[in-house]
Amino acid sequence: VPVIKEKRATTYYLPDRRYDMLPSVLSADLCSLLGGVDRYAVSVMWELDRVSYEIQKVWYGRTIIRSAYKLYYEAAQRLLDGDLSVANDIPEITQMGENAQSIRLDELRVAVQRLTDVAKHVRAKRDIGGALELEGVEVQVQLDDKKNIDDLLPKQPLEVHETIAECMILANHWVAKKIWKSFPHQALLRLHPPPCQDFFTALRECAEAKGFYIDTRNNKALADSLEKAHDPADPLVNKLLRSMATQAMSVAEYFSTGSCAEDKFYHYGLALDKYTHFTSPIRRYADIVVHRLLLAAICKDRQEENRESLFSNKDLVELCKHINNRNRAAQHCQKQSTELFQCMYFKEKDPSTDPRCLADAIIYSIRTNGVLLFVPRFGIKGAAYLKNKEGLVISCQPGGGSEWREGSLQRSPHSIIATPVGAESVFFGLFDHVTVRISVQTSRCHTATTRLEIVSNQPYQSPEAELLPQNSQLAKSELVKEVTRSAEEAQLAHCEATAATLLPQEAYEEYRQSLEPSLYALFEEIQSLALLDVSKGEAPDES
Repeated sequence: VPVIKEKRATTYYLPDRRYDMLPSVLSADLCSLLGGVDRYAVSVMWELDRVSYEIQKVWYGRTIIRSAYKLYYEAAQRLLDGDLSVANDIPEITQMGENAQSIRLDELRVAVQRLTDVAKHVRAKRDIGGALELEGVEVQVQLDDKKNIDDLLPKQPLEVHETIAECMILANHWVAKKIWKSFPHQALLRLHPPPCQDFFTALRECAEAKGFYIDTRNNKALADSLEKAHDPADPLVNKLLRSMATQAMSVAEYFSTGSCAEDKFYHYGLALDKYTHFTSPIRRYADIVVHRLLLAAICKDRQEENRESLFSNKDLVELCKHINNRNRAAQHCQKQSTELFQCMYFKEKDPSTDPRCLADAIIYSIRTNGVLLFVPRFGIKGAAYLKNKEGLVISCQPGGGSEWREGSLQRSPHSIIATPVGAESVFFGLFDHVTVRISVQTSRCHTATTRLEIVSNQPYQSPEAELLPQNSQLAKSELVKEVTRSAEEAQLAHCEATAATLLPQEAYEEYRQSLEPSLYALFEEIQSLALLDVSKGEAPDES
């Protein structure tokens, strides 16, 4: 287990499955908080002022946690919204009498509401410091009984997701301060450097098209200007601007405090002077290292013998490089896998007749011979050409549909006009909504990709428009993704525990995560061969 977790360094999330860093007996059972079961933990506890919620005291230490309620995030959100019928979805409350149910449900509602209020206070303090609220789209693959792709749905984060994410940020921040104070030259922290100003060029130019000014001098100025960049007629404008700001960000990385000056510790996105990862030791190896550092710091405070073996600064630097590389590989793997499933979803559909291949898209960049589009319904970004390889330009029909004609394109910074011969000119501007047809383009030279084709310069309205309401929230940060994933894992753990009894043995063997040598393990072994250092002219040592 120690070798596996250090080698993988993180959990790999794919649209239809995940590859755990730890064996499922640990991640889904022994190290997971289950209702009514004692579990060993390492905790951070704060004592808050009853009125102002300001932190008065903080405590770190080993604990035993017994979860009182098996509460899914959807149930917690319904409770927060005042929906008392949620009692039927909480097993511990369902077993009580009617009077006891009412009392316990009210106690639970007050507790969840109080936690949400505390989280809002913590978030407000970070906002003052310049914390960024960024956007992204995470697509959920919906499979049918035969494991075929039934639909692609954008995930919808809930308010309680952000509440828990804020509590995680608070814990990570305080643990970072603690381990740095105890081990200033060998603590594992996480930094997020300020982005290069040149990366904001597209964002600034795009915002100007709507009359907004985006100030990128620092994170506070950026956060304030993004907050003001709202179009009441189209909430997707602000979401798209925040998504473009996300793309301009630098990559956050782990580092050893002994290899970096203290003024470089700052986390730009979260607006915190010190930050680490502590809250997910079953999914990230960095969190396990931080747990060891925290326990060693507690022993140091108590002048007790430290039983934790800590990394030296030199070794920690190398470990951080390895973890950062594995994280980048995991993110790339997730991105490639999502694109693959998007292609698989549309590959079996006839784009000329299937209405599911039509969608609404918003223009976010102008190019010489086309535009860049974002399709919120499926989380797809891509180019749509207004001039084809034969030199013909697009002509949109008044009643819908498009065709190619001889003509020309006139481009300006914020718009592009197609002027076909014998037809009306077609105007395309930044943030305009258009109707696109989605298909799959295959090639013998590279992997298949989704292809976007504009069929109308008017927005597309479908019966499924409610899947992504105009006022809905997109995934706002990696922390929110972390929370939603933990919710999914809790549900998956329950499913996996009963899979052997609910499925035929053949189906269970096919779809469960393999515990024996698998193709995934083979790929990892092949990749490890690339790390062998064989000097020129020397045969490898066979001893």
